[in-house]
Amino acid sequence: MSCINDDLDKIEIELLLEGIYRYYGMDFRNYSYPSLRRRIWRRVRAEELQNVSQLLNKVLHDAKSMERLLDDFSMSVTEMFRDPGFFKSFRTHIVPLLWEYPTVRLWHAGCATGEEVYSMAIMLYETGLYEKTRIYATDISEKSLSKAKSAMFPLEKMQYYSRNYFNAGGQGSLSEYYTAGVSSVTFHSFLTRNIVFAQHNLVTDHSFNEFNAIICRNVLIYFDRALQKRVCQLFYDSLASPGFLGIGSKESLQLVGLADKFCIIDKANKLYGKKLM
Repeated sequence: MSCINDDLDKIEIELLLEGIYRYYGMDFRNYSYPSLRRRIWRRVRAEELQNVSQLLNKVLHDAKSMERLLDDFSMSVTEMFRDPGFFKSFRTHIVPLLWEYPTVRLWHAGCATGEEVYSMAIMLYETGLYEKTRIYATDISEKSLSKAKSAMFPLEKMQYYSRNYFNAGGQGSLSEYYTAGVSSVTFHSFLTRNIVFAQHNLVTDHSFNEFNAIICRNVLIYFDRALQKRVCQLFYDSLASPGFLGIGSKESLQLVGLADKFCIIDKANKLYGKKLM
């Protein structure tokens, strides 16, 4: 019975994803199945439904329900200077190379609520590169982007974020970059001056510019292998020559068969340079 239920569950989930794609144009069919299944069933229970087929009926007839499910699908696990070693390595290895460009275009794909985008802006500001850099921060979730645009984050997290900032090679104090309120902080407006927030779906949308660097960390792990390869190819095609790519600590170019298109700059921190083919 368990096997039959699992098979039926998979069929219902496939129908849900197909329905969302055909009606809303949002393609989640190549997302990692175990991760999607957990999120879908969380939404089934939250909507007080009995099964996935009922969820399909609801999201097709109620746009608000679809918005709630989309929020569940959005992978918004992030923090300022997440994995400080990555930011320190970017500062050491990539920033000097970016100085060779008259202007710099950096794409932060899957930016979630923006903590890592502001981290990058601060680092570029401290290295003197920010004034000639435009950061394009994109995500599939309008809700996440709205929060990112606000530049407001919980005050209670600032002590932890300050440690990350210091370990990432920060040259001052993180508190210099925000104004604190009762329960939240607001980062100074000069950090947002060169940031463009926009909705973009890595699954269905194409490249929209040529970039000197692309950061997409801890997003690929939610895709299946075929989609990982397609997205990494999108990044390769979107990079200038030379150009630089940063991915998450658990993500791999080797596994998707694209390692030969990039040279390794920092293996431990997953920083790569585009090869001239």
